[in-house]
Amino acid sequence: MPKPKSIASIRIRAEVIRLVGLIPEGKFTTYGSIAVHMNVAALHVASVMSRLTEAEAAALPWHRVVSAEGRVSPNMEPELAARQRARLEREGLKLDAQGFILDSDAHFHVVGVRRKIRWSDPASV
Repeated sequence: MPKPKSIASIRIRAEVIRLVGLIPEGKFTTYGSIAVHMNVAALHVASVMSRLTEAEAAALPWHRVVSAEGRVSPNMEPELAARQRARLEREGLKLDAQGFILDSDAHFHVVGVRRKIRWSDPASV
């Protein structure tokens, strides 16, 4: 029987999904930028993103979240990386052959300042 999810993990997942949904077309952010804003590790954000349901992936602009270097992750499955690249390019972003977003400063979406939040505390927002 799978272990039940903690309140903190449920809240973190919901917030990652909310923040990804706010990234405007033609912009991108990084796993780390979302993580800093949320006061969690980038691995938490990446974990949520890698476990999106089909419905969530269809509804969210997941392709607007890239690695810390401002590039399509070289560790991503090639088919998924090609899909991410194509979606970013359709939104007007230009990428080099290695998947780095060119003129990244002009397209970077600032998520916000670091929040002081304790995800396990329901009163903390």
